Amino acid sequence: MPFSFTTVGVYSQIIYDAERRYVYTTPKSFLELIKLFKGMYADKRKGLEDDREKYDKGVIKLQETGEQVAELEENLKITSVVVEEKKEKAGA
Repeated sequence: MPFSFTTVGVYSQIIYDAERRYVYTTPKSFLELIKLFKGMYADKRKGLEDDREKYDKGVIKLQETGEQVAELEENLKITSVVVEEKKEKAGA
């Protein structure tokens, strides 16, 4: 908030120098600023929570896929042994 007060004061002086008119800040305008900040903060937080949820789901999918690949590799090893045995029988 101190930054906001300073910034408004600086720009008020710039407007006064350029246009010779005062710009007044009221408690209502600062309350609106706080309300805007809270809204922006809530939106950003929601977006980050959504991104984290997507990330977590992606990690779970990758783990499941890794398990399925390991299972398929085991099945492939067993099947290749059976194929080799049948090739030997067919060739003999």
